[in-house]
Amino acid sequence: MPHTETTLTSKEIFNGHVIRVTYDTVRLENGDTSFREVVHHHGGACVLAVTPQDTVFMVRQYRYALGEELWELPAGKLEAGEDPFEAAKRELAEECGVTAGQYTDLGVIYPTVGYDSEKIYMWAATDLQRTGQHLDPDEFLDVVEMPFDTVLDMVLRGEIKDSKTVAAVLKFALLRRR
Repeated sequence: MPHTETTLTSKEIFNGHVIRVTYDTVRLENGDTSFREVVHHHGGACVLAVTPQDTVFMVRQYRYALGEELWELPAGKLEAGEDPFEAAKRELAEECGVTAGQYTDLGVIYPTVGYDSEKIYMWAATDLQRTGQHLDPDEFLDVVEMPFDTVLDMVLRGEIKDSKTVAAVLKFALLRRR
């Protein structure tokens, strides 16, 4: 029998531009009640863009919530109802100035399962064409092409900490071995 919880009540306690937060009362499978604070997020999409020279487009940007500059794959949040694949293509073009002729689905990850509904969809992209970067007005980042093996080593050494980047790089590395 699958484990489940049933929502009894849900009260919105915050509604912002990126997230919505609810405080929910749930019935547990043993009949008891408990409470859940849930962050509702539309999700995101990221792209591991690989050139014929086996370099990868990486983005370095400051992340305010962590107070750090991070290395990440090009990515972005989904608008309500937006197709994740279209968002991935849009973000690759905006952040890196690149489009791709071939995409490989790398799956979806749930980065924070305890309290957040966010899902991040991942693709690898090849057959790249340069089109010119066009960042959002509030977006400040550097794009660097790095050898894939360097990026993989950075993941393994813990220098790349972003979960979507770690997952996509490791999945791609394993797919290449097959």
